[in-house]
Amino acid sequence: MKLRGLGLALAAVRDLREVRAPASAEELEAFEMDVLAGFVLARASAGLTDGTIRGDVGNLEQIRTWFGRPLWDMEPADADAYFGRVLRGAPSGTRLARSQALTTYFVFLELRHKVEIHRMTGRVVECPIDEMNRPRGAKDAQLRIPPTAPEVGRLFTGWGGELATCRKFAPTARNYTAAKLMSQVGLRVSEVCGLDLTDVKWHLGRFGKLHVRLGKGSRGSGPRERMVPLINGADRTLRWFIEDVWGQFDDDHTRPGAPLFPSERRCADGSSRRVGDDALRNGLAAAVAAHLPGWAEKLTPHVLRHFCASELYLGGLDLVAIQEVLGHSWIATTMRYVHVQQTRVENAWLAGQQRAAKRLEGLMG
Repeated sequence: MKLRGLGLALAAVRDLREVRAPASAEELEAFEMDVLAGFVLARASAGLTDGTIRGDVGNLEQIRTWFGRPLWDMEPADADAYFGRVLRGAPSGTRLARSQALTTYFVFLELRHKVEIHRMTGRVVECPIDEMNRPRGAKDAQLRIPPTAPEVGRLFTGWGGELATCRKFAPTARNYTAAKLMSQVGLRVSEVCGLDLTDVKWHLGRFGKLHVRLGKGSRGSGPRERMVPLINGADRTLRWFIEDVWGQFDDDHTRPGAPLFPSERRCADGSSRRVGDDALRNGLAAAVAAHLPGWAEKLTPHVLRHFCASELYLGGLDLVAIQEVLGHSWIATTMRYVHVQQTRVENAWLAGQQRAAKRLEGLMG
């Protein structure tokens, strides 16, 4: 029917698109694999490191194994069951990592494949994590309070004395130096392993500097370089190691890519390999068990990093300077690394008591 007087017309409209039958199980399986591959590629193009992407995919695989169906079928009730029962007793970091991975994956599904999934399954993609069931807390909620300066001094004094009698001097001295460096300038164990001899820049600054090329980036964004000044005695520690110990691993200090902290193992050309973080962790653990047993299994390389931040703060460095040394993106992160005797609450309470006492004296006088 046409409404000529008004210039309008009504017409029957028919959808001429092909009507698709529901996808088969094989098609859905292949599609799910393609979607996951696309997710990995998208995260890589965003600049995330391979380790971060592997972590997210691993978390998704754990949830998928429990769920038994494609993740786009998950509903809030399924997430309630998984996080409320299966992961009820899991560490907060595990719960948060799985929740974040699932949320990010559903953002990808909604942006890239929402229409396609609806055509194949009839399902509208919607994230099962909402304000009611989102795990609370923070990944770095664990409080790492380091040992005191006298305790750390006792550790390194005993460890240093061990160098004169140990069966393998060079590896023991290497582990000792690496741990000392962590306690002096707060390097991460991965950063220590990645240093080359040429990364020591003796001509820069008043004490020399370390070019940390493989610093940890924020939120998995990849290596973040920084220059770390050799303060707090780190220059003396490194000079001793390079001049008196390094040559027992390798005799070619001019070789490109020669590691600052070598391994006892050799490359195909006979040069020393780079030490692994397990060797440094195990060396520290053995020294702590021998010389500071009260901290056995608790004093890790990361706790030494907290110790360094606290000592630098007590030594007069402000938080911005400590942030630069540690390589943090956010000063709020640095604040969590500083563990000193804070007395703000006690001081405020005493001041309040003094004011109250003066008021009382005024009323009675």
